[in-house]
Amino acid sequence: MKASWIALGCAAVLAGPSVAAEVDYPTGYRAWTHVKSMVLEPGHPLYESFGGLHHIYANAKAMRGYRGGSFPDGSVIVFDLLDVERGGNALSEGARKVVGVMQRDRRRFKDTGGWGFEGFARGDPKQRVVGDQAPSACFACHAEQAATSQYVFSTWRE
Repeated sequence: MKASWIALGCAAVLAGPSVAAEVDYPTGYRAWTHVKSMVLEPGHPLYESFGGLHHIYANAKAMRGYRGGSFPDGSVIVFDLLDVERGGNALSEGARKVVGVMQRDRRRFKDTGGWGFEGFARGDPKQRVVGDQAPSACFACHAEQAATSQYVFSTWRE
């Protein structure tokens, strides 16, 4: 699981110091605002790393960023990735693969655009899968979004 999470389909590798601070596990995130869902299916360029059903959640501070364009410190965005179960002409949630977290703190995560990144295998707070690999495993891809959305891929739709 760790290798596929770190691969991310990104070819870029950022040089520089590693992120020393840890990202917190997002307790209670499923009660936060649900931003969007999507399914990555075979054939998508990121399928090997991120194939499945994605749910994106945001805490109240992150919602201010989605609505206003500037994510304040304390913003947390969660990427909940699950297997897809197919049957009866329906797609439904399967087993949880990873809980990915972006945590905004410009002081602690200054080397990665003010965001800390972590993934928790199967949603287990004790199973970190990114750690010091965040600059190359996460931030390298999110840096492509810097100019348009402060490193955030998802957008809010009323």
